[in-house]
Amino acid sequence: MDSSKLRKTATTIFKLNGLFLNGEASNYLIQVLSDVEGSQVFWVETILDRILSHTLNSSLITKPFLEQVVEECGRGGIMSLKDVLHFIDAFDVPKLQYDPDRKKFLPDTSPRCLLATAGEKSMIYRTRYYLLHQRTLHHSSFTQKHLGIQSIDETKQYDLKSVEYLIGSSSKIGDVILLGMIAQLKEGKFYLEDPTGFVEMDLSETTFQEGYYTENCFILAQGHYEDSIFHVMAVGPPIPESSDVSRSYFGMTNFFGGPSTHVKAEQLESFELKNKDFFFAIISDLHLDNLSSLKKLRVLFEGFSGAPGGVFILMGNFLSEPTGTQKPVALRDAFKNLADIIVDFPRILENFKFVLIPGPLDPGFVNILPRPAFAQVITSYFTEKVPNSVFASNPCRIKYCTKEIMILREDVMGKLSRNSLYQPKIGSKAENFVKTMVAQSHLCPLPLHICPVYWSYDHALSIYPLPSVVVIADKGDAFTTRMVLL
Repeated sequence: MDSSKLRKTATTIFKLNGLFLNGEASNYLIQVLSDVEGSQVFWVETILDRILSHTLNSSLITKPFLEQVVEECGRGGIMSLKDVLHFIDAFDVPKLQYDPDRKKFLPDTSPRCLLATAGEKSMIYRTRYYLLHQRTLHHSSFTQKHLGIQSIDETKQYDLKSVEYLIGSSSKIGDVILLGMIAQLKEGKFYLEDPTGFVEMDLSETTFQEGYYTENCFILAQGHYEDSIFHVMAVGPPIPESSDVSRSYFGMTNFFGGPSTHVKAEQLESFELKNKDFFFAIISDLHLDNLSSLKKLRVLFEGFSGAPGGVFILMGNFLSEPTGTQKPVALRDAFKNLADIIVDFPRILENFKFVLIPGPLDPGFVNILPRPAFAQVITSYFTEKVPNSVFASNPCRIKYCTKEIMILREDVMGKLSRNSLYQPKIGSKAENFVKTMVAQSHLCPLPLHICPVYWSYDHALSIYPLPSVVVIADKGDAFTTRMVLL
């Protein structure tokens, strides 16, 4: 293929994937491709796949970055653990907004800060609404059928309405379903709210499905509208969907953050199969000022000394007793003791990664989510002694091969139960908690005055699409639940 035709082909392939080559990068690519054997289009696609595996800050590809990618392609497959294990800070999670007109998620490039404007607060619920609305419409019960097309699926079809549809009518409307947020705009009166307006609800004869329902959570409400009041007969959570279904609609959009894993999924899966003994050990409320805890930690390290490798995820609160203004100093000394213990186990020090996540009562920032990692003044000694350590934010995201893991240290389950408008009579407390969290696609589906969140970073607590594993370190009894969604 001559150079002009090759340049046009390569440019087209990159444009179809939303990428552009500057002049130097384009010339370099043609130079590289002119020396390769075999299909040049194949190598263009190979280089493109490698580019898409990186976290890109711009759609414009420069020559230095292209040189790095070409070198990676020549080097071959995955070389080490650092290529498959990634830690994503909550403040680095990509922020995406669903555009209901274009029916796709688009990057939100607006500036973010901890002290956000008032508009960011309302945007939290608007963003959650559009996410849950498009997800609900994916379900067969709400999918619109085209005229003249006979469907094999005999599932009863419903038409999802907005609040505007109700308040715009002066007559009675029977059997209607709405998706909206529970809001208490007047004391003792609950309203259903969506971007088009709000309507008062009568919940006196309502039947609730399993799960917890608090203020500011989203529900599917079925009932009839009369005399400016929505008489709700049944309330249920938004319909959840599996990660595979979510990704089938939005392709290779990187919701989770970190490098994309789609283009090298086979290599990652192969690495994972070859390292079946690699594991994650998770410990919460590790009180480093308690001698008994430190002794048991030594026993734990002794037991894992022969293991080939893994990750220790240690979560706060790291102090058992309040120490007032001396708390940062006490925590720094506690981390020194932990580092000295780890150093006593050379194989643990060499083969394991340590991730430390702050708890609600640990010193540093106020307890607002997401919470930044510990300050360097507290962690400097530990990081010097234990180089394979990561002081992460709360929540923290981890990518291992093709697996996506989310970890949160917060007492969520008890807060949900205490603030729910309805206490479920079916299923255990743990089961209802998991169903609520999955249905809301959020780690903390609570009012902001119960569980404060930085308005500009609420998206860091989103669990859409559903990750492979979600770990909630809570005060409640330990449990494990596996959800199978169709």
